[in-house]
Amino acid sequence: FELGSQLRRSSNSVPANLAEGFNNKHTSIYLEGISRAQGEMRETIHHLKMSFQKKYIDQEKLNYFLKEYDVCGRMLTNLEKALIANT
Repeated sequence: FELGSQLRRSSNSVPANLAEGFNNKHTSIYLEGISRAQGEMRETIHHLKMSFQKKYIDQEKLNYFLKEYDVCGRMLTNLEKALIANT
């Protein structure tokens, strides 16, 4: 139950951190939100790997989620780069 709770919290924190910084007058605050979101994503990936090791999810599910989080991670990185380039 503990791992499930941590997984839910970290995965929900990714968009929450982005929303918190979005449309702020200060780009640095948005960049900070993106950075926190990336950290929460890495935490979620860790929890997913632990879920697999404990046999809560199978390899197919793990691969699916890792692929999706990889796509999201690349989008966040590109958003971060674009914001830095425009400051």
